[in-house]
Amino acid sequence: MSERVALLGLGTMGLGMAGRLSQAGFPLAVWNRTASRADNLGASGARVGATPADAARGATCVISMLSDDVASREVWLGENGALAAAAPGSLLVESSTISPVWVRELGAAARARGCALIDAPVTGSRTHAASGELTFLVGGATQDVERATPILRAMGKEIAHVGPLGSGATLKLVNNFVCGVQAAAFGEALALLDKSGLDLSKAVPVLVNGAPGSGLVKNVAARIAAHDTSVHFYLGLMQKDLAYAVEEGRRHSLDLRTAALARDLFRAAAEHGFASSDLSTITEYLRGLSPDSRAKI
Repeated sequence: MSERVALLGLGTMGLGMAGRLSQAGFPLAVWNRTASRADNLGASGARVGATPADAARGATCVISMLSDDVASREVWLGENGALAAAAPGSLLVESSTISPVWVRELGAAARARGCALIDAPVTGSRTHAASGELTFLVGGATQDVERATPILRAMGKEIAHVGPLGSGATLKLVNNFVCGVQAAAFGEALALLDKSGLDLSKAVPVLVNGAPGSGLVKNVAARIAAHDTSVHFYLGLMQKDLAYAVEEGRRHSLDLRTAALARDLFRAAAEHGFASSDLSTITEYLRGLSPDSRAKI
């Protein structure tokens, strides 16, 4: 492989992405704030960096998969940040779900360093990351996206180049706010069914198999039915994404009212102890349940 890759952030998604890069044969360096997350990758031959800068040193492509703007800024530009260690001519790939404003600011810093940046957030869950079935929503110059394509293909099934730098981040926020609104609406629907005394085992299939039954609603309903409490996407991160979407709307003089309402519901759920639970547990909060008392349907 001609590209030497560093991946920064081994959380719910990043760990699977790093595993796919390793399996594809890319020379790989990794970094994570909690170093033990990298143990298996290190045992498989990846170099484990002590800092983001250490991981980025010697790489020709540096990818980050982090939680938010604050974490991304710190890892790229903070003390021992990756950008200062990236060699001029390197390709930088920001796959975190972050604000378009920050993506463009990072792009300017990358250009000053002599590096190219694309934003490439993903759709999919932890299982899609582990199996290499992510979809990348990419913003950036065509030549930079083409250079990144073999690396992204090792981790995903689809690469959608949707426009210049910042476009991927914008589409990801729109994608997630639509998902968040659907999850919140489904949770309120279940609460109304509960209060009305309907048999959920009979009522929910009507919703799931009818017009309201989007892929997200089907997934949430299936997880509740299976009593699946594993985390595929943290509820607290959905709250963050909804907040970023609302702010991006304001930048364009748009009042994203449904996104704002969903943001407030997810924020309340996070404050009631659901932040580290899967986003599907917004339905539990709206049904008046606690994080440790998940109900079945």
